[in-house]
Amino acid sequence: MNHSKLRNLCILFLIPLLTLIFPSPEGLSSLSWVLAGIYLAAIVGLVTKPFPEPVLLLLAVAASMVVVSVMGDGLLKMSAVLSGYASSTTWLVFSAFTISAAFVLTGLGKRIAYILIGKIGGTTLGLGYVTAFLDLVLSPATPSNTARAGGIVLPIINSISLALGSEPESSPRKVGRYLMLCVYMVTKTTSYMFFTAMAGNILALKMIEDLMQVHVTWVGWALAASLPGLIMLLLIPYIIYKMNPPELKKVDNKAIAAEGLRQLGPMSRREKLLTALFVLALLGWISCDFLKLDASAIAVCVMGLMILLGIVSWDDVLKNRGGWNTLVWYGGIISLSSLLSKTGFFKWLAQVLEQNISFGNHGDIAFIVIIFLSIIVRYFFASGSAYIVAMVPVFALLANASGAPVMLTALALLFSNSYGGCVTHYGGAAGPVIFGVGYNDIKSWWIIGLVITLLTFALQMTLGVWWWEFLMSLNLL
Repeated sequence: MNHSKLRNLCILFLIPLLTLIFPSPEGLSSLSWVLAGIYLAAIVGLVTKPFPEPVLLLLAVAASMVVVSVMGDGLLKMSAVLSGYASSTTWLVFSAFTISAAFVLTGLGKRIAYILIGKIGGTTLGLGYVTAFLDLVLSPATPSNTARAGGIVLPIINSISLALGSEPESSPRKVGRYLMLCVYMVTKTTSYMFFTAMAGNILALKMIEDLMQVHVTWVGWALAASLPGLIMLLLIPYIIYKMNPPELKKVDNKAIAAEGLRQLGPMSRREKLLTALFVLALLGWISCDFLKLDASAIAVCVMGLMILLGIVSWDDVLKNRGGWNTLVWYGGIISLSSLLSKTGFFKWLAQVLEQNISFGNHGDIAFIVIIFLSIIVRYFFASGSAYIVAMVPVFALLANASGAPVMLTALALLFSNSYGGCVTHYGGAAGPVIFGVGYNDIKSWWIIGLVITLLTFALQMTLGVWWWEFLMSLNLL
């Protein structure tokens, strides 16, 4: 273990230790105070990363089990500490990871990409829109934008860049730099367009529903994000094209698409079945209220059918490290959050905020300030999940205390986590993967990312708010 990791590990142990040494604040129980220390240590661990996320959360859950056993006085059962693993949220994420892996394993993701290239990829700008439409098509059933952008879109777009003579070192501006920027900025947009488009969405929604007492369905989320999201998808390739114009303008897309589809061969039985199940999952999520089914039940059923029909094997599921890692650490963080809620920590924090922060009767101003702060703070986090765990509860409680419109603030917070990560090349796990290919420089990436972030913010605070209020008037939210 190197010195840096050892130092970070010592800090993680020190945080809950301090809550044991120092008395709890007035109005907060000792049990809740110590559990808050464990939660804070988990947040710091997610940021500093001395160990992988599942390891950190397993340690935090283990510490919570000991604390509840010793200090709980029988008020909390041990099942409460493990409640996150029984949460439908956790299993929805896990099942969706399996569905997304099938797009790679069967080759269906590549096939869709080459079909789009053949249809609209006749110019470099057209290829930029290919990244947008491909990511949009895949996003409803791909809860990892790293897998989506880095595992499906990036390899195809990178091979096209190389085929067009754009090398990372000698000729990045020919086409590669433009396309790589499109891949990342697009996926940070599609990631907030669907509840199931990014794993962090599901966790953020669970926290916001618990703290702000709102309910957002899969359909409600998709409708709320549709108008501002589609407008940004239409603008992003063009904005990048103007700010960082590629040297190559025309592309022989027909030849590229034909060669790609030739290598894939005829559409296989697995691809056809996956297409049918993908459509079935979308229809299920759209009509889950009518069917009186939970979104997680639909996801688990689709995953089971995929295994039963041979689209993926159980060995494929076992090899899906992203899904299992997420199952372990998501279940852990939901458990910790649930414990804090049960012991009154969030109620106490809300009272503290109400006593110390006031916007008077200017709830609308509070709304804009909170969302703008969420974007600024997001800049400092390399992990969207770490940002959600650390800051979403704070901003949600701040909204409650300030009189900000609850549903509008909830939606804006849910969306800002994703597009707030546009600015830096480390704003999400997909960033280092795409930046690491070597086409891009930091300066142009950050400038373009900042422009897209601020434009998205402005769009959501104006047209987005109007759209959300319109949907609310129709009882669609």
